[in-house]
Amino acid sequence: MVFLVASVLVVPLFQWMRASPVLGYLAVGALIGPFGLAVIDDVEGVTRLAELGVVFLLFTIGLELSFERLLAMRRLIFGLGGLQVLIVGTVIALFVRSWDNTIEASVIVGFSLALSSTAIVTQVLIERGEFATPLGRRAFSILLFQDLAVVPLIMLVTILSGGGASEGPWEFARLVGLALLQAVGAIAVILIFGRYALRYLFRVVTWTRSPELFMALTLLAVLSTAWATGQSGLSMALGAFLAGLVLSETEFRPQVEIDIQPFKGLLLGLFFISVGMGLDFSVMADSPYEVFIGVVGLIFVKSALISALTVLFGVTGSQAVRTGFLLGAGGEFAFVVIGGALQGGVIERDIGQYMLIVAGVSLALTPLLMVFGNFVSDLVARRYRDQPEPEIVDIDEDLKGHVIIAGYGRVGRTVARLLSEQMVPFVALDMNLARTQAARKSGEPVFYGDAAHHSVLERVGVERAAAIVITLNDFTATTKAVAAVHSKWPKVPIFVRAHDLTHSRELVKLGATSVVPETLEVSLKLSADVLHALGTPHEALAPLMETVREEGYARVDPDADRK
Repeated sequence: MVFLVASVLVVPLFQWMRASPVLGYLAVGALIGPFGLAVIDDVEGVTRLAELGVVFLLFTIGLELSFERLLAMRRLIFGLGGLQVLIVGTVIALFVRSWDNTIEASVIVGFSLALSSTAIVTQVLIERGEFATPLGRRAFSILLFQDLAVVPLIMLVTILSGGGASEGPWEFARLVGLALLQAVGAIAVILIFGRYALRYLFRVVTWTRSPELFMALTLLAVLSTAWATGQSGLSMALGAFLAGLVLSETEFRPQVEIDIQPFKGLLLGLFFISVGMGLDFSVMADSPYEVFIGVVGLIFVKSALISALTVLFGVTGSQAVRTGFLLGAGGEFAFVVIGGALQGGVIERDIGQYMLIVAGVSLALTPLLMVFGNFVSDLVARRYRDQPEPEIVDIDEDLKGHVIIAGYGRVGRTVARLLSEQMVPFVALDMNLARTQAARKSGEPVFYGDAAHHSVLERVGVERAAAIVITLNDFTATTKAVAAVHSKWPKVPIFVRAHDLTHSRELVKLGATSVVPETLEVSLKLSADVLHALGTPHEALAPLMETVREEGYARVDPDADRK
């Protein structure tokens, strides 16, 4: 009751202020928690339930991916993600070690703070419609590897807490090897069971035509896989992600997404509230400067290192800065790992509490860091004249003879429909993310990307295309797209929607094969309707319209004036 009432009262206020709802949930937690009004003091009980929010979030993310897309992202996951955890964790560990902490404590704290918040970062990206963009793909790849890195971290805490490290290197290696073998076995069982048994069970339940049973099986799939990985020493969220990945390739995916959405939203809100409840403002009041230095230092170090690593992977400086600030804060797994190390006596209590406050405060700043990162990114882009980052598009490499449609508005969709009816393959590009996502949910081959970029055109197979149709509503964008195509692929026919006759003449000079001036066609159709309403028969209108059309299109020809 307290959770729901506080959410209904506070979260809309943050949305009214155009702030992320995540900040609203964090504020609710801080207000009702033991360090606020103390309406709820059982933080541990709330946290246990709130973990399910992250579980359901990772399950829905798995539903939106596939094994093929995950395989295509392996360079980002294991390359960029692996380097981020290794380098950032090592640097932070060296800082912690310089404060006279033990080597064990330094390693645990350093690699725990190297992790970012999967829940908050992905939720903010989804709210802003950027999860499917290159920024979202990079961030999620790093976060996914971080979730994998939690496994050895938790194992390390368990071994250090049990004194395994003091029993010698061989015993330490044996314990780590057994834990890894157990983890790999759990993942293999989930993937094998999910690929065959889950699909069979869903077919049986679908045969009963019971929506209640279908929802029950969906919840069972999420919770059972999360439980299995949790029992194996892995992150529960990783198990749920694997379950979503398996179901993403089945015919049940759309209904599963609809059924799981309410649970994800409510439990994820509870998770953010539990994080806010854990913020002890008395520590910040007693040591405000130390906390401030710790938070700013953590964000600065992580943002700078992640930005530098992202540049090494071929990303422009402005986009690298966005990635760095987005992942610059601490994450929820820091509470799990550092909390376990505190209970096991690996970290001193004062140091552990301080690190948890730094992680919690920085985590709460994640939505604001994204806004600040966008601001800094714009400054860098203007300073170094960075080009906008094109989307990475993946299509069938054997596709040829297809039509590329640049712009998937009303005109582009009409062209696509007619091509589909005639069984002509097409691939569409659009810079409107919401439109792109809606089309892809309908199974249409539409990708987010700029048709004026050679790299994007190459990814959609422009050299193998039968034609390209440019239906953009923007004068400048249309001109750039025609110039980009004709300059590198002059043999590809270009059919363009133009604004008027003047624009049409310019596009023909740039290499357009055929141009349709929108104002001319609209005026002809409108005139024909008026004349027919006034009594002119269709037989008389047809030759009249054709004459005007021929005269108008003759003016598009660059040599028409001399003729």
